[in-house]
Amino acid sequence: MSKRHLLQTVVALALTATFASAQAQTKPLKFQLDWRFEGPAAFFTLPAAKGHFKEAGLDVTVDSGNGSGGTVTRVASGTYDMGFADMAALMEFHANNPDAPNKPVAVMMVYNNTPAAVMALKKSGIKTPADLSGKKLGAPVFDAGRKAFPIFEKANGVKNVAWTAMDPPLRETMLVRGDIDAITGFSFTSLLNLEARGVKAADVVVMPYADFGVKLYGNAIIASPKLIKENPELIKAFLKAFAKGAKEVMANPAAGIETVKARDGIINVELETRRLQMAIDAVVASPDARKEGFGQIVPGRLSLMASQVSDAFATKTRVDPAAIWNGSMLPTTAELNILPPARK
Repeated sequence: MSKRHLLQTVVALALTATFASAQAQTKPLKFQLDWRFEGPAAFFTLPAAKGHFKEAGLDVTVDSGNGSGGTVTRVASGTYDMGFADMAALMEFHANNPDAPNKPVAVMMVYNNTPAAVMALKKSGIKTPADLSGKKLGAPVFDAGRKAFPIFEKANGVKNVAWTAMDPPLRETMLVRGDIDAITGFSFTSLLNLEARGVKAADVVVMPYADFGVKLYGNAIIASPKLIKENPELIKAFLKAFAKGAKEVMANPAAGIETVKARDGIINVELETRRLQMAIDAVVASPDARKEGFGQIVPGRLSLMASQVSDAFATKTRVDPAAIWNGSMLPTTAELNILPPARK
């Protein structure tokens, strides 16, 4: 072998060893979102794209989801290590599967308030929750707002509502056509969907659950109990890197959306940037989040939600709030101080 070939071989072996060493230093972690690659997914795609997870020693795979219930189930089955899911869906799984060996646990709050809202067109004459009595509402059967509607109903004295079920793509279409009087859904999803169907935002009445006496927590980062038991340091590293990325997303939503577009090239950048900003304002950097602290929960509020979900969802057993939440792996208070200044 010539000196040149020998040198090339040595360099190749050195590069291979370096790559193998880098691979060995990063631990694989499978993460599933609650929904498609839309605006709010930037909270996870940006820290992945910018290398924050890798800097924390993690090789994180971020996949799209098809609903919080599915994400909870896949983390419970071990298909995914961690995920992003609605707290009510997590509570429902716990209470309806008391003997399940691996019930996921929430480890960081992201949506301090549920994004669920009731929406109607102004021309319907519906202005307040009281106007919903006797009306026809529509939503998919698994919609978070629909499932939690009994809580909204009780808090606002609404009576005699009739429900129509449909697939998600038809929800806003049926409202525009007049087939139903109002819908439930995530505000930052349905409002933009209505605009896409030719309805001006000014012509829509939006009644966020959080503004009408329903203080449910929204989406949280969840983890498998196996991972919590065997490698809590991995979860700590993930949450710290996530918080760093979330701060950057809130400071520059447009940059966050570029990382979403890299995952789904057909998204409407302008639309998804708006959706992300709406989510930040409504549920991530909300007044309640500023009061309680990003990522954290108030035990009394969580206990009340557990009781409300048990009743509204008619679960097999009562939800145990102590089994739902584990905040021991959260970053420090300083590291969680990431919310942008309040918008005026």
